[in-house]
Amino acid sequence: MLPDQAPSDKLTQALLAFAIELAEATIPITLPLFRTAVAVDNKQTGGFDPVTHADRAAEEVLRDMIEKRYPDHGIYGEEFGVKIGRSDFTWILDPIDGTRSYICGTPTWMTLVGLKHKGSMVVGVAAQPVTGEIFAGSNQGAHLLHANQKRELRCTTETDIARVLAGTTAPSLYRKHGHHERLMRIENAVQSLRYDADSYFHCMTAAGQLGISLDTGLQSYDIAALIPVIEGAGGIVTTWDGSDASDGGDILVAGNKALHEQAMALLA
Repeated sequence: MLPDQAPSDKLTQALLAFAIELAEATIPITLPLFRTAVAVDNKQTGGFDPVTHADRAAEEVLRDMIEKRYPDHGIYGEEFGVKIGRSDFTWILDPIDGTRSYICGTPTWMTLVGLKHKGSMVVGVAAQPVTGEIFAGSNQGAHLLHANQKRELRCTTETDIARVLAGTTAPSLYRKHGHHERLMRIENAVQSLRYDADSYFHCMTAAGQLGISLDTGLQSYDIAALIPVIEGAGGIVTTWDGSDASDGGDILVAGNKALHEQAMALLA
């Protein structure tokens, strides 16, 4: 592949298959510790940002597998930071997205594995081991792997924001970042707004269950892997000012252009 070229379809397929392999490799670590008395450390002084042995051990497995298969690739993970690569590829990892959900025993946490080529996300995987679901996407489409079956993911075709469901993580985050009024505009506009499912809500938008999902104050590893899944299903994901979402920030996911435009107007 020449330096300025995007990955070929064949390479993209191979990279997506490896991303799925990566996510599956963390299951023997994360699942046995789920709903146990796993020790919790707090990474945030003056707040609560939990991390467990499962988070760290899962990311170690992911990094080790990547370094063995693609030693030139960069890596950016939540728990162990950045490894500068010698190529234009960087893996973006969140071993347990939704650690609060994980330690509460609710099955909405996910393992997120994404790959960026230069400035663009090329493949992404979001896995939920409790439900046995793997959401995977690239520029060739998006699909759900579950119970030995593969199903295409497609976003909703509904274009009226008043007729769709929406999801986000927690209203406290919007108050923290000064966006509570914006959240209330969304809540008043949609049919129903649900809380506390973290990145699983974005997968539900890709699956057509929700019309929009949104978050505030995300890091790159919270959203990057989900972009190929959402876009592969026909959806749109941007920041609230319409820019690239792969570096994190305030994020809007919509099932189609019409819903995106209506939600963006409410968030302005």
